[in-house]
Amino acid sequence: MSASQLSNSKVSQTKNTKFQSIKGFYDILPEDSPLWQKLEDTARRVLNQYGYRNIRIPIVESTELFVRSVGEHTDIVEKEMYAWTDSLNGDSLTLRPEGTAGCVRAVVESNLTYNGPVRLWYMGPMFRHENVQKGRQRQFHQIGVEAFGYRTPDVDAEQIVLLARLWRELGIEDVELQINSIGDAVERTQYRQTLIDYFEQHTDVLDEDAMRRLQTNPLRILDSKNPKMQAICEAAPKLMDSLGNETRMHFEGVCVLLKDAGVAYKVNPRLVRGLDYYNRTVFEWVTTKLGAQGTIAGGGRYDSLVERLGGDATPACGFGIGLERVFLLMQEYGIVANETPDVYLVNVGELAEKKAFDMAETMRNAGLSVVLHAGGGSFKSQMKKADKSNARYAAILGDDEAALGEVSLKPLLEVGEQVKCKVSDVFSIIKR
Repeated sequence: MSASQLSNSKVSQTKNTKFQSIKGFYDILPEDSPLWQKLEDTARRVLNQYGYRNIRIPIVESTELFVRSVGEHTDIVEKEMYAWTDSLNGDSLTLRPEGTAGCVRAVVESNLTYNGPVRLWYMGPMFRHENVQKGRQRQFHQIGVEAFGYRTPDVDAEQIVLLARLWRELGIEDVELQINSIGDAVERTQYRQTLIDYFEQHTDVLDEDAMRRLQTNPLRILDSKNPKMQAICEAAPKLMDSLGNETRMHFEGVCVLLKDAGVAYKVNPRLVRGLDYYNRTVFEWVTTKLGAQGTIAGGGRYDSLVERLGGDATPACGFGIGLERVFLLMQEYGIVANETPDVYLVNVGELAEKKAFDMAETMRNAGLSVVLHAGGGSFKSQMKKADKSNARYAAILGDDEAALGEVSLKPLLEVGEQVKCKVSDVFSIIKR
C-alpha cells in the first residue's frame, strides 16, 4: 500500500470513529429530561416564593478567584480544578468548580448591594476532576442560592426552611438536616491550634489525607470518612466549646427559628464544610438512600468573602443543591414526570397530507401540544406510532375529513368513544 493510500485509509478510519462522551461528562437523555424539568421548575417556583432573583454567571472565571475564595489548601484547588492557560493572552482560567465565588465576583463588579441587601439564585454545570461514581460526576449541576447584606440569623434559618419546603414540594422524605457553628475567624484560629495539638498526639492513626491537612486545614480531618479514624475524630475537642457569646447567640437564634418553623435538625459538631470561606452557621441535608454520596444540599454563612474578593464588608449566607443527587433521590422515591402530548396527528391521503401541517398549527394555536406524523406510512403503522407516543388522543385525518376541516379523535390512554369533530373544537373536547 502506498503512502498516500495509507494516509487516506487513516483519514477514513478517523472519519468513521464512533465518539464517546468524556469520562465524568454525560448526556441527559429525553427519557430523563421530564424529571429534571420537574426538579428545576419546582425549585424556580419555591425560590420565587421567597423573593430570590435569578442571576446568570459565566462557567469560566479567573483561576485566582477560586484560589482566593475556596482556599489554596483545599481538595478543589489542589487536585480537582480544570484550569489552563489561555493560549491567546496567557490568562490562567478555570471551569467553575462551585458557584459562590463567581456570584460574589458579579455582586462586587456590578455593585448589586448599592441599594441594600439582595437575594440571588443561579443554576448550571460545575466542574471538578473527581473519582466518578453514583451521584458524583466531573460535570455536575447545582442550584446556588445566595443572600447578601443580611447579618442576623433569620436569613440562615430562612434558607434552611426554603429547602425543607422544596423537599416537600418534590415529594422527598426522610432527609436529615445537620447544623453546626464553626465560629468566626478569631475563634476558628484558636480552635485550629487546639485541634493540631490534639491530632499530633494521634499521628499513628491519621491517614495520608489527614497528615497532609494537619498543618494546612485541620478542620477537614473532622470530616474524614475513614472508619479507622472515627474514634479519634469523635473524641476531638469541639469547636462549639470555643465559641464566644455573640457567635453562640447567633447559632441559638437559628435553632429557635427552625424549631418555630417545625423543621427538625441534628447538631453535628463534626460538620465543617469543605471550603475556606464559611463562618458561623453551616448546614447539610443528608440522606441514607444514596450510599456514600448522601449530601444533597449544603451551605452556610460566609461573612468575609465579599471583602476578600474586593468588595465592601458584606455579610452573606448561601447554599448549593446537588441536582444529580436530588434527581437520583426522586427516582428512589418513585417520583415520575411525563411529557405527554395532547394529540398525535395521523394523516393518510394526498389531501390529508397537504392539510395536516396547517391543522396541527391550528390546534397548537389553541393551546394544545401536537405531534404531527411525518414521513408517510400506512394508517396501521401511523397508529402504532401514535400509541408509542403516549399522546392522550390520536387525531385521525383522511381525505374526507380534510375536505370538511374535521378530524376523528380517538382516546389512547383511557377508554372512550371515537368522535368526529371540527378542528376548531378539538381543544374544548380534550380539555373538558
